[in-house]
Amino acid sequence: MTEKNAEYSAVNDAVQGQFFRRVWQMTTPYWRSEEKGKAWVLLLAVIGLSLFSVAISVWINSWYRDFYNALEKKDVAAFTQLILYFCGIAAVAILGAVYRLYLTQMLTIRWRNWLTEQHFKRWLGHKNYYQLEQGGYTDNPDQRISEDLNTFTSNTLSLGLGLIRTVVSLVSFSIILWGVSGSIEVFGLTIPGYMFWCALVYAAVGSWLTHLIGRRLIGLNNQQQRFEADLRFSMVRVRENAESIALFNGESNENQRLTARFGKVWHNFWDIMRVSKRLTFFTAGYSQIAIIFPFIVAAPRYFAGKIQLGELMQINSAFGNVQENFSWFISAYSELAAWRATCDRLLSFRQAMSDNEDRVRGIDVRSEGDELQVQNLSLDLGSDRHLLTGAEMTVAAGERLMLSGRSGSGKSTLFRAMGNLWPEGHGNIRLPARRYLFLPQKPYLPIGSLSDAMSYPQSGDSYTQERYVHVLETCRLQHLIPRLDESNHWQRMLSPGEQQRLAFARALLYAPQWLFMDEATSAMDEEDEADLYQALIDQIPGLGIVSVGHRSSLRKFHPRHLRIERGHLVPQETVSA
Repeated sequence: MTEKNAEYSAVNDAVQGQFFRRVWQMTTPYWRSEEKGKAWVLLLAVIGLSLFSVAISVWINSWYRDFYNALEKKDVAAFTQLILYFCGIAAVAILGAVYRLYLTQMLTIRWRNWLTEQHFKRWLGHKNYYQLEQGGYTDNPDQRISEDLNTFTSNTLSLGLGLIRTVVSLVSFSIILWGVSGSIEVFGLTIPGYMFWCALVYAAVGSWLTHLIGRRLIGLNNQQQRFEADLRFSMVRVRENAESIALFNGESNENQRLTARFGKVWHNFWDIMRVSKRLTFFTAGYSQIAIIFPFIVAAPRYFAGKIQLGELMQINSAFGNVQENFSWFISAYSELAAWRATCDRLLSFRQAMSDNEDRVRGIDVRSEGDELQVQNLSLDLGSDRHLLTGAEMTVAAGERLMLSGRSGSGKSTLFRAMGNLWPEGHGNIRLPARRYLFLPQKPYLPIGSLSDAMSYPQSGDSYTQERYVHVLETCRLQHLIPRLDESNHWQRMLSPGEQQRLAFARALLYAPQWLFMDEATSAMDEEDEADLYQALIDQIPGLGIVSVGHRSSLRKFHPRHLRIERGHLVPQETVSA
């Protein structure tokens, strides 16, 4: 599934009514998790404070009536008392608002932390982080886990709590508005609570027009997030490959690439601006008209002497609250559009991981026995190219085997298949149920201390200082001994040859019973290569080695040699150990 198809699938699901079901499935696990106790306490506290803010608004509405009546009657005593009453209400309102925000933020970060841990675990499980990159399932998983989860949790709580507050406020002020607005006769028909119906019609028409004007924002926000992430990724690529770019004098080419990436950001943002401008014209006008609309509708009753100034102001306040609550969809539309775009991206990411996890794999890779066995293995490259057909191979414990072949013959693909990374094909691979280690051509050196990089995937304190010093000396990396505790970006600091020698140091530390290597000495000279292979053989007795390589100098370390020719494993002349 491509990114475009995944995004389309998410939109299509919404059309079929499945969008909210899938969002619900993504939302609810946290509230049933091991953190559910604290989560529900925080949520109920925030809801309680939100409802308390509605009660404050109701008190203020009643205060409006009494305050303006006191002004109309020039009652100084009542005026002073009401001012003091307002100060008390305001103090309580401020305290409630502060703790509502604080507890909401606490709940947001706790929910985000739980979701992030779950997505980390799932992304790193089932080799999703690798397969999604190789298969083009989805773009920028880093952004989806970091930014989209942050946006999802904050916006979901903001919109959800806002909706709860809106519903409670709507009910409260609708009762007030119905009671104070009275009735009106239109064409001989008496309409009770007519101000309530005016607010309802006003908000309904406004919501419908808002959706018509702003519905394109959902897709545009989705694209904007993707284009921004693509631009950041391209700049990271420049940083990672700075030396190669500098040696090629590729600045002009990279400038064109980055400019093209930003061009997509630019043009899409202009589209967002145009839609937002039209939407803002409407919503701003809608809000401004709403200020005077209740006065216009209630004015006939005021001028007829049926209501006092205080009641007119109370009607205006109640109408404003009812209209604002009915118009929640309008005021929250931009946030809803951004939330919808975020959900689409998270849902497509999760769907891509599910597709990879549910994929039927034709190559059965298991760890069992003492030998490496390859049984009837076929490796495919897409649907129209076969790299290997019906391969059979057995490597006994302690045996050293070299695999060679022309470039593109499938050597590295076979290496990936043994590492359970290649899904295309069929057959069986039985890895020995022993301690083994894979060394790819380009070692991974995590950012951190040198000892952490050497001991990966174990922790840096897995071995003694003397052991680290010994293997560095063995691998001709004595100059790095003083830097064992230094934290750095070692893949940038070390040459390719030094990185590969550090990988051999890792193998010597780990002391596996089986070692699988793919062009692991390609950046070394033959002298270093010979010294390191001999060190492995001498220091790890009984070590089984399977090396993918093409150098003739490697053959003397591998008594057995197989070559991939025209999709078949062909035995070569045996070399004396």
